[in-house]
Amino acid sequence: MKFIVDAQLPKSLSDLFIQKGYDSIHTLELPNKNNTSDHEINRIAKQEKRVVITKDNDFLETYILKSEPPKLLMVTTGNIPNYRLLEIFDKNLSFIIEKISKNKLIEISKSNIIIHE
Repeated sequence: MKFIVDAQLPKSLSDLFIQKGYDSIHTLELPNKNNTSDHEINRIAKQEKRVVITKDNDFLETYILKSEPPKLLMVTTGNIPNYRLLEIFDKNLSFIIEKISKNKLIEISKSNIIIHE
């Protein structure tokens, strides 16, 4: 499974996925870095079959209207320290991977993982 992590989230989240054996890139690694447009992120996600991980509600709106990106992990934790965000993902990574492989939209909050169908 492959991922692309959006600019509002730390590169260390992408690094966590890599450490766990997944193919992951952060927008910082793209030519326009964190100025990469949502359109370009959606294009990469579709072309490379990547799951977009973001906090940006624009992606949710585009997903609802156009089914873009094809798969979305929506982070709705609000502003929390990076270490806490990484703890949430690390603790729940197996479950997240299992669910995103079968579903197209998952929401990750501070206390819940919600599968949207």
